[in-house]
Amino acid sequence: MNPRQITVLGECVADAFAEPANASNELALRVLSGGGPANTALALARLDTPARFLARLSGDVFGRLFRAHLEASGVDLSYAVAADEPSTLAVAELDATGQAVFSFHAQNTADWQWTPGELAGVDLSETACVHTGSLALVREPGGAVVEEFLAAAAPRATISIDPNVRPLLVRPEAYRARLARWCALADILRLSEDDLELLLPGTPPEQACDIWHAAGVRLVVITLGADGALASLDGERLRVPAVATRVVDTVGAGDSFTAGLLHHLGARGLLGGRLADLGLDEVAEACRLGTRVAALTCSVAGPNPPWRNQLAQPTAVVRHLDSADK
Repeated sequence: MNPRQITVLGECVADAFAEPANASNELALRVLSGGGPANTALALARLDTPARFLARLSGDVFGRLFRAHLEASGVDLSYAVAADEPSTLAVAELDATGQAVFSFHAQNTADWQWTPGELAGVDLSETACVHTGSLALVREPGGAVVEEFLAAAAPRATISIDPNVRPLLVRPEAYRARLARWCALADILRLSEDDLELLLPGTPPEQACDIWHAAGVRLVVITLGADGALASLDGERLRVPAVATRVVDTVGAGDSFTAGLLHHLGARGLLGGRLADLGLDEVAEACRLGTRVAALTCSVAGPNPPWRNQLAQPTAVVRHLDSADK
């Protein structure tokens, strides 16, 4: 079965990685196209799921980089907005384990300025799933507009949300205040164990799943680093082990996991409604593919998810995938 289109809405961020320069008073930055929703759209397209990305893309040098990068992987940008504001910049430093620590330059940038008119004309007739989250869903003035778009899309499409909490830019309290509302809108909630600790500090993953089920979401998937992933479908739970891989860095791993999960569900014809035909066996297979796609993303530098024909390639077994969702 050929998968139907998945529409992803959210930010595209310039990920700048600090590297040694020739002089002691200089800093070199290697800039890659990133941002959680953009990474997910890119990974979906490379897995051969028709992926459309709703974004506000600046006309600056970074915005031109984003467009070229996404289009080269087959992402549909037909509804992307040509924005006057500058692009968002995230500067990443990698620690000894490949974990990235970000500082953001995001004041008044293009990604957060959605207006109702910019989304009103989006045709969702061919869309099986709308995926969003991260900063575009929580930062104003656009966050409320994105929520309204999800509510309008829900009668015809599965709704998937990844909170992807960024405490350096938005206080966790802002996510907590909105999370019950998001769960009422969403069919799928995918988040990391770091997100869980920020959203419900000290809460065991199983208890968190029950809280979010009670708020309305049917499928909750929490990635747990070296412990794999926990999936809960209406309270029925399973765990999927992590894939061992040689980690170069962990940037974009969680976004790639989400793409693998949605790709599998879409390819099985399970998206397009309230997941009525979804069972635990298919959830397990979707999570296994997600861990595979995430591991391959960690095995290369930056948010560079694998193409479908690379899924059969072996990963070098060095250590388990770290808590790598940021």
